[in-house]
Amino acid sequence: MKVRLEVDCTPLEARTFLGLPDVAGLNEHMVSEMKRRLDANMAMVSPEELMRSWMSFGGQATEQFRKLMTAAAGTSSSSKTGG
Repeated sequence: MKVRLEVDCTPLEARTFLGLPDVAGLNEHMVSEMKRRLDANMAMVSPEELMRSWMSFGGQATEQFRKLMTAAAGTSSSSKTGG
């Protein structure tokens, strides 16, 4: 047996009928906060600032990778000679 029930109502009416909370105020607050943060960080989007941050991280990352490879090679060779 199939039963089909079709209800024609607005989203607000559906939320009220189902007892769900009205989150319009929370949504407005979240959107305004995201806009504020985006505006505050707009300077980070400039190409000069992006390159500066990437290059400073790149040098550190290269050094960390070299240390990791050196440590791995040292561990690998000492385990072969010791066993």
